[in-house]
Amino acid sequence: MLHIEAAAISALAERLGAEFERALDLILQRRGRVIVTGIGKSGHIARKLAATLASTGTPAYFVHAAEAAHGDMGMITPEDVVIALSNSGTSEEVLTIVPLVKRQGAKLIAITGRPESALALQADVHLEAAVAEEACPLNLAPTASTTAALALGDALAVALLNARGFAADDFARSHPGGALGRRLLTRVGDVMRRADAVPTVSADAPVTQALLAMTAGGMGMTAIVGPDGEPIGIFTDGDLRRALERGCDVRSLLLAEVMTRSPRSIHPEALAAEAAALMEQMRISQLLVLDTNGRLVGALTTHDLMLAKVI
Repeated sequence: MLHIEAAAISALAERLGAEFERALDLILQRRGRVIVTGIGKSGHIARKLAATLASTGTPAYFVHAAEAAHGDMGMITPEDVVIALSNSGTSEEVLTIVPLVKRQGAKLIAITGRPESALALQADVHLEAAVAEEACPLNLAPTASTTAALALGDALAVALLNARGFAADDFARSHPGGALGRRLLTRVGDVMRRADAVPTVSADAPVTQALLAMTAGGMGMTAIVGPDGEPIGIFTDGDLRRALERGCDVRSLLLAEVMTRSPRSIHPEALAAEAAALMEQMRISQLLVLDTNGRLVGALTTHDLMLAKVI
């Protein structure tokens, strides 16, 4: 079955040509939306195609062919493009609305398996999705034909995506509730602890003072600031462990002796995903957040990123 369906898709690639380009140009030149319609198994594929188009920069929605003849035709405007799917090209419900689509002034793209069918002949552009055989052992159930129509629709959606210059950020805006949206839309400034919540101590302070600040701040770190209040270092629980491993007496140590100078930092407008990648690469759990002028505006921990579901 899988080989039959794969062969059906491979055959499509060999047939792509001028009609496919005409379909692209037709959609790109129209100011309206793309309405995808069909019935039965073709209707399910049409619904998926509409969803893919909408999420990749081509405003689209699905209209059930039977419902279109009972009022939903009012959703179609003269500036729209209708994509109708029917393997046979003779589905009565689809053919019923074709004259209405034409009268409305919308353009029609047909995806069928029969170039000589009524639907194909009445369309402004016909995309052939014929298959040599269905994957069903009876050669009856729509299997390879629906797979071919699905793949052809995906090819159309991705070609439109490329033509429109649709980027990852655009995609994320269509998926704000998903993992991709969180990774591509969440900024460091959205999830960081603000400067007033970040513990800070001076470089000439004892380590014991830093430990008290770290405990109160609950971030496993404290920022080290100079006389002008600008950050010059960071002291983390990792720095404390390394000092203990060297046999240092933390009761008499000054921060200047054990802190990490010129620590890694990030800008608040950077993507939170960039912060996650930097922390993973450097094997650190905290980042200072500095503005363009190098002032401390916040700090970020891996725990903050986990709470925001960035990682």
